[in-house]
Amino acid sequence: MATQQPSSALHAPALSAAYPMAKPGYGKRSVPDQPARTRHDFTLLPTRERYVAGFVDHLPEGAAMSVKMLAKQLPLYGQQAISTALNSLSVAGHLRRVRCAVVGAGDETRWVFRTFWSRTAHDNEWWNTYLATEKAAQAAAPAPEAPAHDTAPPPPWAPAEECPLPAPERPRTERNPEPTAVPQQRTPDRTPDTEPAPPAPGTAPATPHAAGTSPAYLALARLGHDDHRLTLSADDCATLEPQATEWLDRGVSVGYLTSALTAGLPAKVDSPVGLLRRRLNDKMPPRLPAEGTPTASPAPTRRILMECTDCGRPGQPEALPDGLCRPCRETHPGSMDGENSPHPAEIAHVKAHMNNLRDLLKPV
Repeated sequence: MATQQPSSALHAPALSAAYPMAKPGYGKRSVPDQPARTRHDFTLLPTRERYVAGFVDHLPEGAAMSVKMLAKQLPLYGQQAISTALNSLSVAGHLRRVRCAVVGAGDETRWVFRTFWSRTAHDNEWWNTYLATEKAAQAAAPAPEAPAHDTAPPPPWAPAEECPLPAPERPRTERNPEPTAVPQQRTPDRTPDTEPAPPAPGTAPATPHAAGTSPAYLALARLGHDDHRLTLSADDCATLEPQATEWLDRGVSVGYLTSALTAGLPAKVDSPVGLLRRRLNDKMPPRLPAEGTPTASPAPTRRILMECTDCGRPGQPEALPDGLCRPCRETHPGSMDGENSPHPAEIAHVKAHMNNLRDLLKPV
């Protein structure tokens, strides 16, 4: 059981104004619904872990969380000590390292790395539940970068832009020039038009297809020329024209319509118009989008894998209790379970053996 050590706490160093930030999609990400900071945060942790936790807790969102970068900012400890402290914070339930696979269009996969941080320690069940939610997946995904001119506010010392005042009007001393007199123009008398003027060539308004000239009508009329079993009269073509037009409105071509109506014909057709009406109804194709219509790209799928805080080995959250894989968990003293923990008798035996060795090394 951890003991409270309020007297030996080290103050976290002040954050540098130029603390490096991670690339978009990487770095620190705080979990939601955290309590406010108090002086008693992390008091149950050892001195080194409390020092590192206080520094990490004050980092902004998206700050770089690599061991090398933290060791550069914390002068009291090196990279090995920072790595061990992060492992202890992971075992204590304050952080988890994850990687999120963002799959976009074209099956392109991009891995995004995050370090989730919690000021309040949570157990493995809480972390597994949180990482399984869509909220964590959205938090692990990179946010779209806004243009610089949209996100960068003006510096406080920059004066607000003021609209230039209009120049005062000078009193007019000159007289306005008189308008030049223009003689009245005579226009010839127009005779009333008895006939409308003919439209200019190429500007005639488009008229709908006349009867018997639509693509659907012509396709039905050509069926009899291709196969005598489907010979139709003019009335039959006019009757089936609306159904064939609906096929073409759904985005199919005339060749597709012809092949659909002529495929697999019986040896003898008693009623061509009845057969074609049945096929036009039963084989109605689905409506296809018009050419040039932008299709909505599929939403990117996200998949979260937890990483071992020590070695970075990926795996499911259930397979990495305390944020550590099995080999790293066995070597970490704070995450040993009851089966692997040494018996008190073994600890006493080792201590007695070490004392005996020290006595043998003493000079006589």
